[in-house]
Amino acid sequence: MKLVLFGEDYRLGVLQGDAVIDASSVGNEIPHNTPQQMMSKLIADFDQHRGRLEQLAASGQGTPVGQVRLRAPVPRPARLVCMAGNYMENGTLTQPNPLNAFNKSSSSIIGNGDVITIPGSDPRIFEHEAELAIIIGKKAERVSAENSYDYIFGYTNFVDVSHRGRQDDGLRHNFFDGKSWETFGPLGPSIVTADEVSDPQNLAIKLWVQGDLRQDYNTSDMGHSIKETLKWITSITTLQPGDVVACGTNHRGLGPLQDGDKMEVEIADFGRLTNQVSDAKKRTWPRETRSQREAREAKA
Repeated sequence: MKLVLFGEDYRLGVLQGDAVIDASSVGNEIPHNTPQQMMSKLIADFDQHRGRLEQLAASGQGTPVGQVRLRAPVPRPARLVCMAGNYMENGTLTQPNPLNAFNKSSSSIIGNGDVITIPGSDPRIFEHEAELAIIIGKKAERVSAENSYDYIFGYTNFVDVSHRGRQDDGLRHNFFDGKSWETFGPLGPSIVTADEVSDPQNLAIKLWVQGDLRQDYNTSDMGHSIKETLKWITSITTLQPGDVVACGTNHRGLGPLQDGDKMEVEIADFGRLTNQVSDAKKRTWPRETRSQREAREAKA
């Protein structure tokens, strides 16, 4: 099942093919003050709601997805934990980096069709990082690696937009300044429930900018598996239903984002997440990926 939030009032929906089926009759029965509260409670008690959602989905009476505004399906999770340096970079690393992560502000999250706004600060570059994101399904505290999948409700597309500090200042390794700007966390367009993903360690991740394929890698390239990741994170902090864990990215395809760009990301058959980029300063960078830049510099 693919769950969405849509419209100005963040109604609950089920994405069925190219149509959004209104499931607000289910969402409205869940006591909540915010869309995130509703989604977190729905996720925590999904077994009691699933039957009605499946009945609605089977009705086939939906609105074409192009006629609705899709929102981030978890718009303000309490925790947005992002893995850092968690890929083997297509075999260019001989061993995984040490386990590492950071908290990204959930206020950075935006949905499909929303605009990534580049701030007026002066970094070396602004880059995209396409990532598999995990939606937590139940309280996860000190989970074992072998049982970690039991705590996953579903998956979605995520982009960790990143501000890279200048080489000569203290911002180069500052995760908060580099990651938590407003609009720096595109997520969605739906949550794909875990039962529809047979092997999350074998998913193709692709990201395009202006139609140019930049990132093209597989989750099999992770240095630390999803099981290892959840075991480690929950040994440090407790995750709750509706929290998000982003699994990191392969850096070789990273490239710049700049004013006017159309960025698209798609993992397997999750559906495409599309965002525009706006920069009031109209700054530009060479349109090349890290691996392309390395090859160019090696020839120089």
